[in-house]
Amino acid sequence: MADVKTTWSGHVTVSPHLHEGSSTARIMISVILCLLPAGVWGVFLFGLYSLYVILVSIAACVLTEFLIARLQGRFTLNDWSAVLTGLLIGYNMPPSVPLYLPVIASVFAIGVVKMAFGGLGRNWMNPALAGRVFLTFSWTGFMTTWKTPLSWGSDAVTSATVLGYVKAGLVDYQGSIRGPIEFLASKGYPLPDLPAFLSPLGRLLPGRYGALFLGNVPGCIGEVSALLLLLGSIYLLVKKIIAWEIPVSYIGSFALLIWFLGGRPFGAGVFTGDVLFHLLAGGLVLGALYMATDMVSSPLNRSGMIIYGVGAGFLTFLIRIYGSFPEGVSLAIIIMNMFVPLINRMTRPVVFGYVKEGKE
Repeated sequence: MADVKTTWSGHVTVSPHLHEGSSTARIMISVILCLLPAGVWGVFLFGLYSLYVILVSIAACVLTEFLIARLQGRFTLNDWSAVLTGLLIGYNMPPSVPLYLPVIASVFAIGVVKMAFGGLGRNWMNPALAGRVFLTFSWTGFMTTWKTPLSWGSDAVTSATVLGYVKAGLVDYQGSIRGPIEFLASKGYPLPDLPAFLSPLGRLLPGRYGALFLGNVPGCIGEVSALLLLLGSIYLLVKKIIAWEIPVSYIGSFALLIWFLGGRPFGAGVFTGDVLFHLLAGGLVLGALYMATDMVSSPLNRSGMIIYGVGAGFLTFLIRIYGSFPEGVSLAIIIMNMFVPLINRMTRPVVFGYVKEGKE
């Protein structure tokens, strides 16, 4: 038999051999682009200093990761994850925060939470949220001082967001009213009309909910506009960059608990909670759509995602309504991040063809 020569000019790689072309960098850039409108609105609302906060956050994250990766003989910036982390840290900062605080948050997020555990894919909680929580407990005064929107006609600093004002006011409140919007009105908290060119959008929701929906309120730079955050998330959901199970179970469980027990602090009965107010106020939309859905620190399969989302919704409700903090999103998500390994173990799918002993 004649010798047969076989030549092979290609190479074999690990699975999957067929994929739809996504890459880590492409996913990160997509999320960044979807987040940009909310950031532009934050800069418009709170002034140019807010842009400096965002840019400093991004620069600090990129530089920190570059230096650590360089010491390890690697280059990791081409996956764009450091840029996204910096953007989210900037979005989670109050508009008037000193610039050294986002730098500290960025170094902590990248150096401690991400790179110390091996880099992208190995961090055990969301780095941006970890940075925010670290600052909240370490520099509470700066992290709870809020700037009024420029559309209010003042460059002053207010003492609280709408959630903070309600939480503080209910401590010594005696009486019975129908909910947080009425409480804010009774205390003279301003929720002014929107700028003239935005008035048609404000009419999408009744009364003062329009200001909350569009984000004409004090708050963190990138979390105030529920509308722009929702619009950006539509693309991510359609492209399946984020899984619908997490935001739906998170927001759904939170909304049900608010409806059931959210009216109790105001002297009302059960099933009287103002769901719309609590969905639009604070950082729930940013957290549920862009941070709880982080691929690294969230569960791997559908049932685990639902458990994770329900847990985050329950903790957010518990902290916001009965805890000492007016907001509970950041803490709820990073607490649930800690449970992800356990959730993955509990919801691990059965290997195809596997039969338990005694079941043959």
